[in-house]
Amino acid sequence: MDDVGYDDDLLAQIYDEDNGDGPDHDYFRAMADDLSASSITDLGCGTGILTVTLAEEGRRIVGIDPAVAMLSHAANRPGGDRVEWRRGTSELIDRDANDLILMSGNVAMHIIDEAWETTLLDIAQGLKSGGRLVFETRNPRNESWQAWGGPAEVRETSAGTLRESESVSGPDTDGTVTMTTIHEFIDAERTIETTLRLSFRSAETLQGDLHSVGLRVDNLWSDWHRSPFTGSAEERLIIVEASKGFD
Repeated sequence: MDDVGYDDDLLAQIYDEDNGDGPDHDYFRAMADDLSASSITDLGCGTGILTVTLAEEGRRIVGIDPAVAMLSHAANRPGGDRVEWRRGTSELIDRDANDLILMSGNVAMHIIDEAWETTLLDIAQGLKSGGRLVFETRNPRNESWQAWGGPAEVRETSAGTLRESESVSGPDTDGTVTMTTIHEFIDAERTIETTLRLSFRSAETLQGDLHSVGLRVDNLWSDWHRSPFTGSAEERLIIVEASKGFD
């Protein structure tokens, strides 16, 4: 998992301001309820803003992330004591133990090259029979990277005044886009540079990758209201629901 730059207290402090609760979190919570899930792993949980809301009575919730700063924020947020936090990646998923494993935001896109297959194998081994993997990714036909980048912008955050600028390159022949962001925290007199790589995978590629590890794709949606994904370039998201075991 590409976590370069996320393991910083200032970035963790403002993360929720840029990635707040919304329709995506409503969807994941509804999925947990629909499955009557008693054991859930949030892979790439970040600050735990979604994770803690899944921690209802009678559920075992595990949040996994490679960034110490993110996990520290997660553990200290309201409800953080109801979640088991683990530092690392998919190798920490318990075997045959999960009704639901989820990856929200761009988590799945940050897992690239050989790590993607390893992650899917770990997830498949971590699901109970009939358990479900749910994640979102971006439709490469939509070319959302075209709207990224541009001149520096200044805004106020909980960490003070922040000036940010982005530069984007790619996609390369493997469909990977590289985004470099300069975060200038004016009041803290600190500048942080983050470089992130995101893999844009087609629906066909995703289905093949999941099938190869024994996961069946049940549904592909194009939005959080569960509209079917058609492959149109106008559809920004691909939301994947896959389960363990074939009919």
